Amino acid sequence: MISCNQKDNKLSVEVYETSEAGNKLTQITDFVPVENAATITLNPKKTFQTITGFGGAFTESSAYLLNKLSQKNRDTIIQAYFSEEGANYSLTRTHMNSCDFSLNQYSYSPVVEDVNLAHFTIKDDMDDLIPMIKDAMNASKDGFKIFASPWTAAPWMKDNNEWVGGKLLPKYYDTWALFFSKYIDAYDKEGIDIWGFTVENEPHGNGNNWESMHFSPKEMTDFVEFHLGPKLEKDGYGDKIILGYDQNREGLKEWVDEMYRDEASSKYFDGTAIHWYESTFEVFPEALQYAHDKAPEKYLIETEGCIDSQVPEWNNDAWYWQKKATDWGYDWAPEEDKHLHPKYAPVNRYARDIIGCLNNWVDGWVDWNMVLDTQGGPNWFENWCVAPVIVDPAKDEVYFTPLYYTMAHFSKYIRPEAKVIGIENSDKELQVTAAENTDGTIAVIVFNEGKIKKNFKIQLDKKETLINIDAQALQTILISTKK
Repeated sequence: MISCNQKDNKLSVEVYETSEAGNKLTQITDFVPVENAATITLNPKKTFQTITGFGGAFTESSAYLLNKLSQKNRDTIIQAYFSEEGANYSLTRTHMNSCDFSLNQYSYSPVVEDVNLAHFTIKDDMDDLIPMIKDAMNASKDGFKIFASPWTAAPWMKDNNEWVGGKLLPKYYDTWALFFSKYIDAYDKEGIDIWGFTVENEPHGNGNNWESMHFSPKEMTDFVEFHLGPKLEKDGYGDKIILGYDQNREGLKEWVDEMYRDEASSKYFDGTAIHWYESTFEVFPEALQYAHDKAPEKYLIETEGCIDSQVPEWNNDAWYWQKKATDWGYDWAPEEDKHLHPKYAPVNRYARDIIGCLNNWVDGWVDWNMVLDTQGGPNWFENWCVAPVIVDPAKDEVYFTPLYYTMAHFSKYIRPEAKVIGIENSDKELQVTAAENTDGTIAVIVFNEGKIKKNFKIQLDKKETLINIDAQALQTILISTKK
């Protein structure tokens, strides 16, 4: 450990910073003494949620791009995400059947009216997706959880017979429940353990653009209570996690009210999944608090977020700190919601949202694609987005954006089973959260979104240390509490 001061009343800390000025998870050791510094007081005796993990999604697009790179660059990216020396991702997602970040549309149940799924196959995952997951498993020392999300059932199971929109026909509810069980079996045969599922990605739909299937809160709850939950239980998969909802936070109340309507439905839902696309900056703390209060012992996981509707800036660190990016709502949101979708800085978007989530009972936070190309794809719908790692497969080049380092500030230092702890912060311009790991270390995350440098003291028990944070900077302060 780097000791800022050897006196008994000084905390022993390691400080890592990512900043607009150019630091990239860089260790900082020299701090300039100042007067009138703000105070951040830690209270490990006051605990909140237990952390499930942080990570990103395995998509066909990301896996396909990895296969286009040299083995050296492929390995570099996998190690960067999953090794102990890298971001050490601990919670991940993947898609069941195709999604917008697939090369084309496909289903594991391609044969029409195959109600018993005799022809179920994951052959479309074998070339790209499964090799990426296996490489990640090999790189990860502690392992990671993986949950799967369907965007849609095959068209033949739906009332509109289309990939986009429509609803699952009630006569296929049992078939669709069987689909989840078959998926577990198929991935298990590949040596991949599926931790759990979200029932449906974005059940409100996505404006009828790419793969989707609509559920109302009651329809999803009925499907889980009477079909999916009992089927997984019957097949010996009752330990698999089922997360309901899986869309934006503002709609949380009506969903958790229905999901946890009574003991019979609640027993099958292990938690709630949420996305961030309702706003580019608003965390919706009241909605998160409500969801927690409705089911305080259950998971509350942010399962998808990305800089959407935006072509990434190639090899341009500065762009990620500037308020130039837009989201879908900047152009398309109703006029009364436009204020929720201003231009924003991508790093700020990630940092403030993750901190805001951790301070409002969210226990896991999962990014979207891990790897995309310089266009923001491949994506069959041409729905371009940004990922923390951008590649140019034609030139075999890799760019680790500041978003990669932003994610690593959390995933690397706040480990599964950590407990979010109490904090008091005298400078409201600093965004702060903290968690105590099972090894006794405390990770404090501080984000200075402003344009001027800040100074603060970290206090724990009767010890403290002074820290300077740059303008537009994110810090992780790792404190050892061992005697």
